[in-house]
Amino acid sequence: MLTQIKFGTSGWRAVMAEEFTFANVRRAVGGIARHVAGQKPQGARVIVGRDPRFLGETFCSMAAEILSAHGITPLVVLEPAPTPAFAHCVIQIKADGVINFTASHNPPEYNGIKFSTPDGCPALPEVTQKIEAEIQTMDREIDQEGSASAIFRNNPAASGHQSIDVKAGYLKRLAEIVDLETIRKAKLKVCFDPMWGAARGYSDALLRDAGVDVSTVHDYRDVLFGGHAPEPDDHLLEELRKKMSATGAHIGIATDGDADRFGIVDADGSFLQPNYVIALLFDYLVETRGWTNGVAKSVATTNLINAIAEARGIELHETPVGFKYIGELIMQDRIAIGGEESAGLSIRHHVPEKDGVLAGLLCCEMVARRGTSLGEQLKALCNQVGSYYPLRQNFRLTAEVKAKFTEKLRFDPREFCGHDVHRVVRTDGLKLIFEDRSWVCYRISGTEPVVRVYSEARSEGGLEKLSEAAKQWIFD
Repeated sequence: MLTQIKFGTSGWRAVMAEEFTFANVRRAVGGIARHVAGQKPQGARVIVGRDPRFLGETFCSMAAEILSAHGITPLVVLEPAPTPAFAHCVIQIKADGVINFTASHNPPEYNGIKFSTPDGCPALPEVTQKIEAEIQTMDREIDQEGSASAIFRNNPAASGHQSIDVKAGYLKRLAEIVDLETIRKAKLKVCFDPMWGAARGYSDALLRDAGVDVSTVHDYRDVLFGGHAPEPDDHLLEELRKKMSATGAHIGIATDGDADRFGIVDADGSFLQPNYVIALLFDYLVETRGWTNGVAKSVATTNLINAIAEARGIELHETPVGFKYIGELIMQDRIAIGGEESAGLSIRHHVPEKDGVLAGLLCCEMVARRGTSLGEQLKALCNQVGSYYPLRQNFRLTAEVKAKFTEKLRFDPREFCGHDVHRVVRTDGLKLIFEDRSWVCYRISGTEPVVRVYSEARSEGGLEKLSEAAKQWIFD
């Protein structure tokens, strides 16, 4: 029986040699090709690229062949590149989509396909559902014909492969957004960790060309990513910290496998939660760019952003989880910055896609211009608008507990572990807000027996009590 290929917001991901096989990749790319050809029967062009994962070059060649057989010109990017670089390029050259072979921050045994539409956004559900329908139609045709001709159509309008560079244009755009001269004049020392991923030769090259002192770690290809997920999280940034200590760096910046997520380390080696990075950059962009058109955050992201927006009189947009919702607001020019607690952000006049490279560079600029560490800046900000302590936890559930808890989430509770519920929000999952602006949000995974729990309190002691209560409420 054929594997059912399902595209989420971040595309289709699976374990290599289990579900992510050559046969299934052909089916997935064939479905995308049929969809694109249906939208634009003549003259369509699709960018094909990858991160540095195992067999990426082979998958790109395979995709180019399938696209060409459907009369679509494949624009192949020969070297690994960041997801936001593909997003920038598809908009600039007015191509008809991007097929990007990446599993982002997933462990090395995974690979995946992200399909982006001509606007640079990850494909929305209405698009991915059409692609999935094309795959199913194609599967039926193969069953009837007994061959793969449904995937490799002999199209007389088929075009040859073309190669394309996404790096130069993307770096040029970043140089227009980020004040590199301020970073240089401040004599900022930066350490960069691409985590063996797609941003190698991007963040560091741009800074170095601007005359900034940059050191790097993990600046070579390793398809095993050091034996763990290429995720720029606190516990995986020890080598970056060591390099910072050895070089006297003022800031450490990191990106994940496809460079759509960021990780930031302060001068003293402390990891800055993505929640706080987004809040600081929001405050900084309003201060330095004068942008007051709005701010967006997912329902699971810190209310420190709410407090800043309220203090500055800026419209707040609270979205469901998924960067596509923030991307739409960027395209409509309704926000200065939008971000998610899972380390994704983008800003006004930029791509409607998460950009970890940009996030790190803007943090460098912020430290250089303000002349103080990120920790000091965060302390000053919280002194102005109040302190917020966020936490995310995952809890695995048995089938019985999941069914019981799913039913429990259908109702709006008035009381939560001895606290009165001030407000209930159902933007995404169940969010309970209390009188002091502390809150808990529950989101059940659609792909595994897990509930994601987001808690935020106004003190460290309050967070400890709230997170314990949040766990207790699941299993009551």
